[in-house]
Amino acid sequence: MTQRTESAAADPNFMLSLARGLSVLRAFTKGESSLSVTEAARLSGLSRAAVRRCLYTLTKLGYATSVNGGYELTPQVLTLGFAYLRSAPLAGYAQPVLERVSGQLHEACSLSVLDQTDIVYVARAATQRILSIGLFVGSRLPAYCTSMGRVLLAGMPSAELSAYLDKVALVPRTKHTIVSRTALLAELRRVRNNGYALVDQELELGLRSIAVPVRKPDGTVVAAINSGVQTSRVDRRVLVRDFLPVIRSAAEEIAFALGHSAR
Repeated sequence: MTQRTESAAADPNFMLSLARGLSVLRAFTKGESSLSVTEAARLSGLSRAAVRRCLYTLTKLGYATSVNGGYELTPQVLTLGFAYLRSAPLAGYAQPVLERVSGQLHEACSLSVLDQTDIVYVARAATQRILSIGLFVGSRLPAYCTSMGRVLLAGMPSAELSAYLDKVALVPRTKHTIVSRTALLAELRRVRNNGYALVDQELELGLRSIAVPVRKPDGTVVAAINSGVQTSRVDRRVLVRDFLPVIRSAAEEIAFALGHSAR
């Protein structure tokens, strides 16, 4: 279990069994599509006995199924994620904007929010696949080495940013990845001052991206929008000159829609 779960377990209102079930569900995002009880226990940090009960319950409820001695999630799990998308207007406002921008730039365009140490994609429009891994709504990537992540981190209050840096592991994804806390803080200051983040081959070789914040009317950063390109297709200068104004305009359009929906 996570440190947060362990500390909350002393709360009489905290439902430990639900927390364990969610930990088992999250284990499927860290491993293969099919997990054995042993694998799920290792990935979730729970005992085999607890994992077996959770998987049994998830199977009875239709969220998992037993296949060849292991367990796989069923499409019913998607209802949990879509509950968020239905209740949050952000993705609905963003999707048509992203599709228009992607068509205009002929490159992928995405919107994400911060969840603990990762960014989570909540809307995306892509004309081609530019990463070796597929990206879709619900995908997670580390915040510290992504353009959208840096925009979101740069918009954090200093205390929250310090707490984030205390718990995140700055792992080199490529030889270009910033893994020094001091260097990352300096980069986040530049992002804050410039109003955008440009990440060049820090997440994956051959990929560069540029991102800007989406703000509430009070200036709070609630999301980030980016466009990612192959380094062989678009250089840094063109990203700033041609892409940045387009995604800034898109971010302002989404922010305007959010502001009006809150009235």
